[in-house]
Amino acid sequence: MSHSANVGTIEGLKHGIVSSASIMMPCPWVSEFAAYCRDNPDGDYGIHLTLNSEWKDYRWGPVASRDQVPSLVDDEGYLWDNVGQVAQHAKLDEVKLELRAQIELAQQMGIPLSHLDTHMGAVVSRPDLLQAYVELGLEYDLPVMFISPLDLETVSGKPEVMAMRNELQARLQEKGFPILDKLLQFYGGDSDEERRAAYVNALRSLKPGVTQLIIHCGVDNAELQAITTSASRRDGDRRYFTDPDIAALVNEQGIEIITWKQFREMR
Repeated sequence: MSHSANVGTIEGLKHGIVSSASIMMPCPWVSEFAAYCRDNPDGDYGIHLTLNSEWKDYRWGPVASRDQVPSLVDDEGYLWDNVGQVAQHAKLDEVKLELRAQIELAQQMGIPLSHLDTHMGAVVSRPDLLQAYVELGLEYDLPVMFISPLDLETVSGKPEVMAMRNELQARLQEKGFPILDKLLQFYGGDSDEERRAAYVNALRSLKPGVTQLIIHCGVDNAELQAITTSASRRDGDRRYFTDPDIAALVNEQGIEIITWKQFREMR
């Protein structure tokens, strides 16, 4: 997303237990992370398919030409601020064009891709967008972050999306693509101690299966502070998951950390 996010993510990949990264192709610092990917081609890199631009002053537009995707941008030419606006305004053919442009730009930049996922769940906000997301994975032979309907905590509240999940899951499994059992992410906690405790409790409470834990690594510096009020939380994510004590806890709990490449081979 930014230089400070790149620095934090690379530290997590090189010196911590972070096993995968997800790249926002419309963001201005993508070339820096693409260079890291080319220098480290054995890493696990997904595309964080991006249809919105949520920060107040730090904004980005589409990868495709704005005149090709007018339903995806606001009056200033940036991607919509939030997922609700995407769901309201985005035309399906323009979404497909933009998401293909993001994937193909990554390929052109020499990023070895392992999977696709979604920024803030925008591509699962409507049934037609969810279908397009899955079909892009099938088209480009890239597994997609898709959660089992059994994880009702994550997927509940969207009955119109749930209705087509079984069909899409069957198509992914027919292709041999893996399906996550659970997705975890934490945004709460007023203090560093509370946030660390939430992660520790989650790691101690994991059930059998494959769980993806989403974190947002960063460095709490002037750049990240100017972008988001969550700079300290993102710095905490970096620190926790480069901490040998957290790595030791993972080992003690018998948790196996895998990449998306390994996940694909398991199913």
